[in-house]
Amino acid sequence: MKAIEDKIQRHKQNLNQIQAPAELEDRLRQALHRIPEKKRKNNKPLMWSISAAAALLIIVSSYQYPAFAYIGGKLLNRMELISLSFSEVAEQGYGQTVNKSKSFKDGTVITINGVIADDNAFLMYYTIKLPEGLTFKEDEFIRYGVTKVKGFLTNSKVTEGGGNYNKDKTQFQGVYKFEPVNPFSRTLTANFSEGLDSGEQEIQPISFKFEANKAMKSIINEKVSRVVPVDTGTVHYDSVIASPTSTVIRGHYELNNNGGHPMFAGKTKLFVNGTEVEYFGYRSGGVDGKNSPTFELNYDVLPTDKIESLEIVLDKFSGYEKITEPIPLTSPSDQSIKINNEKLWIRSVTQTGSGYDIVIARKEFTILDTTHMLVQAGGKKVPIAPISASRPWDLGNGNVLREQTYSVQTQDKPEFLLLEGFHYMKEYNTRISIPIVHK
Repeated sequence: MKAIEDKIQRHKQNLNQIQAPAELEDRLRQALHRIPEKKRKNNKPLMWSISAAAALLIIVSSYQYPAFAYIGGKLLNRMELISLSFSEVAEQGYGQTVNKSKSFKDGTVITINGVIADDNAFLMYYTIKLPEGLTFKEDEFIRYGVTKVKGFLTNSKVTEGGGNYNKDKTQFQGVYKFEPVNPFSRTLTANFSEGLDSGEQEIQPISFKFEANKAMKSIINEKVSRVVPVDTGTVHYDSVIASPTSTVIRGHYELNNNGGHPMFAGKTKLFVNGTEVEYFGYRSGGVDGKNSPTFELNYDVLPTDKIESLEIVLDKFSGYEKITEPIPLTSPSDQSIKINNEKLWIRSVTQTGSGYDIVIARKEFTILDTTHMLVQAGGKKVPIAPISASRPWDLGNGNVLREQTYSVQTQDKPEFLLLEGFHYMKEYNTRISIPIVHK
């Protein structure tokens, strides 16, 4: 096991603990169930009922985890969290022990060992034990799985997972990472499945009491509301939540592409006290209240809770380069044509039975704008159609480009390619300093 060197200092005095009454879930359920469903002539009682329901929902949605069990322990990084057993992470002050099991018909036993919850994620540590005398074959653990954790106002999807066999391959110890669960949930249920040889699945639900007072409070939970201009609109960074299990930046796009996501998400770097935090991935989301597409950027656990500076850097993102000059097609070759800061290769212009095929190569993250793509031939402007799928062009020196065939129906030899522009991965290197509020 990797030695754990990083320690965090004890958090400042008397962290606020808000205890939710054990019967609160039942009260909320009953209150919501009592809301009248029939239409009434008098609008006042109906409006009162809707307001009451809205008030309850506001309470639930704004509620934060009531306690911070992680005090004075060691801050484990992402790889340690997913590679250690639950007993090992529990030694560092993390999580809630569960130890609930269910058996499949063939004798396989699934056990939920423990869980970790915070504002960013819900981690479930589990063990799969085969019947006596059986061992796992290669990757056989994929026969077993769970996709969601359900509870009161909770329907959290799995986002990633991992694990390891024991030495004799009779057990598999794993961890699933889910979307955060609602802290008002008193009971959570995970439906584990086993894929049978018949192609069907056997489902075994495992329910357990969830102790929200053992959830871990975030080190940073800040609304940042920062905007970075890009070629096709703006990137909005809305919040940063750094918890003991991960660090997440959430935001949305306002782009000039009919409300869609960017051609390339690029890369956003996160620096804490001048040190870059390891980046683990990008997730595109739905839309926010203004119908803007959202995104989520995932990073490792912060190396310390003593935050002196926090910087977000939009390193690379979708760029768009306009082309104002026609591109000559009269002498094709494998030599590159430089267009502003990017390059294209006009590989060949070949006559076919219906016209001409033009083969153009480009870098992997350079995408030609084909919306109004034309060729000039015989004094006329002719549209390009059809366009083939891209294929690799191996230069033989470690570089692999992408090439496509652009067909045009004309009997006149194409002289120029008329292109409005192209999308590419652009370096922005725009830095945003996030003020830290020490509570």
